[in-house]
Amino acid sequence: MASAAEQLAANMNFSSFAKAKELQQRILFTIGILIVYRIGTFVPIPGINPAEYARVFDSLGGQGQGILSMFNMLGGGAVERMAIFVLNVMPYISASIIMQLMSATIPSLEKLKKEGGEQGRQQINQYTRYLTVFLATGQAFAIAIGMNTPNAEGVALALNPGPFFLASTVITLVGATMLLLWLGEQITARGVGNGVSLIIFAGIISAVPGVIGGALSQASSTGDGTVLLVGTVLIIIGLLLVVFMERSQRRLLVQYPKRQQGNRMVGGDTSFLPLKLNTAGVIPPIFASSLLLLPATAASFQAQSGAGWLQTVVAYLGPGAPLFMVLYAAMIIFFCFFYTSVVFNPEDTAENLRKYGGFLPGIRPGKRTAEYIDYVLSRLTLIGALYLVLICMVPMLLNPQTALGGTSLLIVVSVTLDTVSQIQSHLLAHQYEGLIKKSKLRGRKR
Repeated sequence: MASAAEQLAANMNFSSFAKAKELQQRILFTIGILIVYRIGTFVPIPGINPAEYARVFDSLGGQGQGILSMFNMLGGGAVERMAIFVLNVMPYISASIIMQLMSATIPSLEKLKKEGGEQGRQQINQYTRYLTVFLATGQAFAIAIGMNTPNAEGVALALNPGPFFLASTVITLVGATMLLLWLGEQITARGVGNGVSLIIFAGIISAVPGVIGGALSQASSTGDGTVLLVGTVLIIIGLLLVVFMERSQRRLLVQYPKRQQGNRMVGGDTSFLPLKLNTAGVIPPIFASSLLLLPATAASFQAQSGAGWLQTVVAYLGPGAPLFMVLYAAMIIFFCFFYTSVVFNPEDTAENLRKYGGFLPGIRPGKRTAEYIDYVLSRLTLIGALYLVLICMVPMLLNPQTALGGTSLLIVVSVTLDTVSQIQSHLLAHQYEGLIKKSKLRGRKR
């Protein structure tokens, strides 16, 4: 029999959405913040030479491959235009991942995370912001140095190179990153969905019209629509596969024993411990692609000097190269297991079950429960890792120059599912409020 929540969710329609005024305000607020973000991706950094930068960007393969292309896609074209939001929220994501790793390895941070409660969580968030400022400052300084230094032809990307340009560029980029982080927090608090994820989502979606237009123009110029048709079918299949896999989970049955309380027996309930098929999310592909594309992109800056070994590095580690594909798949699998071990601890889960009297049928509480959960999670992680490899490798095998790859598809689907779930939660809460108000009015009439 369906629960009350499921029955309410089944009865949701556009009329219930029209009555949810607070939800409408939240959605409009979210759209407004995303519009501000998109405007910022078109505002260039003061003091640069746009024509010279566009030439250098194209020469480094920014339009098709390399780490510049990946960051440009995630940033909604801000790297291509060298806009004030060029760093996007990547420093914050890196800082969050670093803090998660440190919380799992440093005893003081681990204690603060587990026992600190809400105050401990806020303290860790504050540390993450400090680390974000540090990482953003380092990345902004590297960008400023690169534009301030003349190239082999004696031309600098800065119109007036010097200390003032360095200082202004660093302050602009760091300030813009922290502004973007604040906007993301405002979406999370006053809008719908996770603000940081929606900002990345908006950047990726903004590149879709250009990709579609390029595919249509290529099909019209060649007169062959077979490639376009096959590509469309593969994208649809990929979307369905990602949705299915991201929603898939293994539910472990948890039972609670009956106990006597006074003159009656209480307890004996059952629940489920859900284990996601892809616990690591989109972190493994992002880590793997960044670590592989970074040396190739750095080598491409110096490959024009004629050094043979640098040109060899670029050739072997370029997207679509056999060595790149093998290392990419291996690193995705490694980071899946590594990141899952960081965010999910079977021993802590087993201990929490034991504290509340829960147990897995046929498994002894404590160490045996932790071993069984780890056994199940390891096999789920292997399936999830192979799924990530498939999603990320197929687009690259079909077209190494594509801007929208498997990582983009994963982010778009994950953020969409999360946002839709939050909208449904708001609608469900609104319907519950309506039922409570009606019951109170009926009680007064009686």
